[in-house]
Amino acid sequence: MNTIEIKVGPKTFILDKEKAELAFSNKRVINGRESMFFNILPLKYQWAYELYRTMKNNHWEPEDIPMQEDCKQWRDTSGTITDIDRWIIKMAIGYFSAAEGIVGDNIIHVVREVVTAPELKLVLGRHAHEENIHADSLVYMISSLGINPHECEAMFEDIPTIAKKAAFVVNNSRALRRKLDLTKLEDKQALAHNIFLFGQCMEGTQFYGLFGMVLSLHRQNKFTGIGQMFRYTLRDESNHIELFRNLLLELVRENPDIWTEEFRAELRQLMSNAVTLEKDFIRDCLPLNGLGLSSKEFEQYIDYIADRRLRNCGLEPLLATPPVNPFPWLSEVMDLKKEQNFFEGRVTEYQKSGALEKVSDDDL
Repeated sequence: MNTIEIKVGPKTFILDKEKAELAFSNKRVINGRESMFFNILPLKYQWAYELYRTMKNNHWEPEDIPMQEDCKQWRDTSGTITDIDRWIIKMAIGYFSAAEGIVGDNIIHVVREVVTAPELKLVLGRHAHEENIHADSLVYMISSLGINPHECEAMFEDIPTIAKKAAFVVNNSRALRRKLDLTKLEDKQALAHNIFLFGQCMEGTQFYGLFGMVLSLHRQNKFTGIGQMFRYTLRDESNHIELFRNLLLELVRENPDIWTEEFRAELRQLMSNAVTLEKDFIRDCLPLNGLGLSSKEFEQYIDYIADRRLRNCGLEPLLATPPVNPFPWLSEVMDLKKEQNFFEGRVTEYQKSGALEKVSDDDL
């Protein structure tokens, strides 16, 4: 029977079961059923909705993180805070103040624009919202420390290694601001390329050099407010990486013609380029080694992260011998569940439904 009959008092409603089932079966990452109605149910991509709920439950606000101690340390003249420490913070703020916006802009104007399943649009909308929170946190850091915002803008545009990292992703995103014909293989691969670039190369690898440096300072009780914001940001990023990884795998599963040997080689080369740019950037962040900070170790860390991203997408790693993680302590630092007195006892307000997610070693 292809219809469902519902009687309510004197009225009878006939629902077309076959049409509903057809609508569900026509859900796709791309080239799926187009509708003016944002009808999430029934869910086809359960993982996307579950990830959306995790991201929502992990919500945080920058202003809830105290910055008084960071401000004292920023003005410290005793030598406890070094020039390298301050330079790392400036590079982190200078780079991320614009990089987070680049990611959010690409989500809205490229990826979310072309996916057709409503639950995918839902979680991508949350992703973009979190990029706004991250950008807001950087405004909060700048205003708290009294850094000239024009200096941050100048750093993003005038420091060559930052400008090259930006061009690496921005040029690709701009090239896709056109009407894609996603029935054509070249345009499907262009979208897959973009998803891999932003999810695995930029957020998944090129963000991690500075994440590690800021958290190294945090480990030494330096700029702990900024460190806490970066820990929250990193927890968000681990979800973003997983979102784009799943999106890529679903896209390929539904469109296996994308996954040619040549295209897989293209993605590996893309990651190799990302690693080269990030290592150059790391050397600018650490022109001199600081306490517990070595540019060579961070370069090794990027090799470790990059090969993880490739393997998790079903691609061959760049290095024949798996690189060792030089910072095993990062696993513990990023585990937010171990905080006992975070936000002066307000942590429970952020553990909605017990869903404050742990960042596992697989995300490092």
